[in-house]
Amino acid sequence: MITVGSLFAGIGGICLAFNNGKSHVVWANEIDPIASKTYRENFNHDLYEGDINDFILKAKKREFTFPQVDILTAGFPCQAFSIAGYQKGFEDDRGNLFFSILEVVKLIRPKALFLENVKNLRSHDKGRTFKIIKNSLLDLGYTFNDFVFNTMTYSNIPQNRERIFMISFDKTDKDLNIERFTEGELGLLLHIDPIPLTKTIHDLIEPEKQDEIYYYKPDSKIYPELKSSMTNRDTIYQWRRVYVRENQNNVCPTLTANMGTGGHNVPLIIDDFGIRKLTPRECARFQGFPDSFKFPKIANSHLYKQIGNSVSIPLIGRLADKMIDILTGEVSLEDNLLLDL
Repeated sequence: MITVGSLFAGIGGICLAFNNGKSHVVWANEIDPIASKTYRENFNHDLYEGDINDFILKAKKREFTFPQVDILTAGFPCQAFSIAGYQKGFEDDRGNLFFSILEVVKLIRPKALFLENVKNLRSHDKGRTFKIIKNSLLDLGYTFNDFVFNTMTYSNIPQNRERIFMISFDKTDKDLNIERFTEGELGLLLHIDPIPLTKTIHDLIEPEKQDEIYYYKPDSKIYPELKSSMTNRDTIYQWRRVYVRENQNNVCPTLTANMGTGGHNVPLIIDDFGIRKLTPRECARFQGFPDSFKFPKIANSHLYKQIGNSVSIPLIGRLADKMIDILTGEVSLEDNLLLDL
């Protein structure tokens, strides 16, 4: 069984994707105590709650040990690189957390790395940020392949969510013998094909009336604008500070951490009972969380933040399968007919 460690685990979206029968997560790290509470509701392995840099310092002093794993995953904080943020990158402490990942890599030398971030990471600071990330991993003796995939195109979930995924393998591991593949061949082996989007928003939203807290009342100051602009029941809308935006693809717009807290990314729908926000459970479905996933009794604002900060689980699950096949030797160029491409 392939073992996995997870940095910046959040509520465990990436962990769910890698707990797939072929691999399992054996430990995780998360700094947010409220996200950690949700995580513990759903996972029984060790969760190292706190600042990753504190654990790194303790490890260097031999006061703490990161258990060895085959794959290290990290959905490291993306606000520093996001178009929606100030795009400070490595000038922001959250951007500097990439270098914390490198420190953990040096300590445990995993066979493979899986990193996730916003699409804008590629172009941030005219590509210099991304070049630093790539070269840092190459300098440590790892391969580097990156892909941008959209949830609605590659996981049959109707959410418009583009993210970059970076996958690396240890070239120095003699047992892995990853050098039998070129970078281009690895890219072909890791690539996933688009799949038809057969699900609609109606497959994920509840038809029954929800709690009154989710509905906009006629006395709301934005209700007249919502009422006049929201006419299509087959899509999802957003209130963008001063106007209503309809998603033209009839899918859910990108779920973000600031939705549901009075911000401008609140997802809205029309149902038989009025105009309302998506519920936290519905948002979780648009990220691929199963309904069996447990949420503690905490404020909805925290739930929205946690879900928006998470990942599209089925999409990452497809990439996890590709990585595991390479690690276990269950894939070859010939078997995938890649030599004919």
